[in-house]
Amino acid sequence: MSGPDSPVYAGVDIGGTTTQVVLCDAELKVLDRADTATPARSGGRAMIAAVLDALAVVRARTPGRLAAVGVGAAGVVDSASGHILVASDSFTDWAGFPVTAALRAALGVPVFLDNDVNAFLRGEIACGAATGEADVLGMTLGTGVGGALWTGGELRAGAHGAAGEIGHIPGFGDLPCTCGGRGHLETLASARSLRARYGERTGRELTAREVAEAAREGDADAHAVYAAAGAGVARAITMTAGLVDIGTVVIGGGVSGSWTLLEPLIQGPLAAEPPISGHPVKLLRATLGADAVPLGAAARARHEPAAGEGGPGPAR
Repeated sequence: MSGPDSPVYAGVDIGGTTTQVVLCDAELKVLDRADTATPARSGGRAMIAAVLDALAVVRARTPGRLAAVGVGAAGVVDSASGHILVASDSFTDWAGFPVTAALRAALGVPVFLDNDVNAFLRGEIACGAATGEADVLGMTLGTGVGGALWTGGELRAGAHGAAGEIGHIPGFGDLPCTCGGRGHLETLASARSLRARYGERTGRELTAREVAEAAREGDADAHAVYAAAGAGVARAITMTAGLVDIGTVVIGGGVSGSWTLLEPLIQGPLAAEPPISGHPVKLLRATLGADAVPLGAAARARHEPAAGEGGPGPAR
């Protein structure tokens, strides 16, 4: 139980439709949570105001002294400066917005920014499926395909914040991708693409979950669509393992809800074409669900020395 002077840490997930806030103690135990609609069309200031309103709700209900805030946001971000670099057309006046400066000015505490997939991986490392793993590729198979890389016990953002973004590397066919490129993994393994590929084969419009159900019931076209997705994910894993020698992959996102169908369709190609190291890659399903991003954001806030609360937290 937190006392009035005990440090607490906020984790925020700013998604395209919903903003989630969790308040955690120093051990990353969730003390309270709130969510609100994301005013994505109303601009950055309105989105930050929504975060502050949700945070005010949980702070009013939960004793403790706010020590730091972590934010996971959709899009390409500059973690060092705390700005959004690139945002989808679902957001208005979000690209270029100074997220950390706006929240720091309002709250008077350190604030840290990651993109949502990096925060997802931080969460699964801190208190989810990948706890204790040293070299991990995180993948989210949702509306799109996101990736993040954890090596040597820390997140690797890369020179431009795009390390681990396996969803947008070409070499997976020639289909047009939502990002403007062609042949990216996202054209095979995202929920949107599973629906589209099935529609192309059959003329029927089903959701990705319905395609999975059809595959389980013996629909050959549905199974072929998921098999292509599984083979693509396996190839992406082998490529990553060959480049940076990761030992573990953790997969989340809505498509991972069909894990009993998807896992063997990934494991089969992985076994047929193993990494050059000769060591198998451990394949894990994410366990935190919607909590992964806000918990990962809170984990960063807890760990960063700038938070100034008695040294590093339980995980990086």
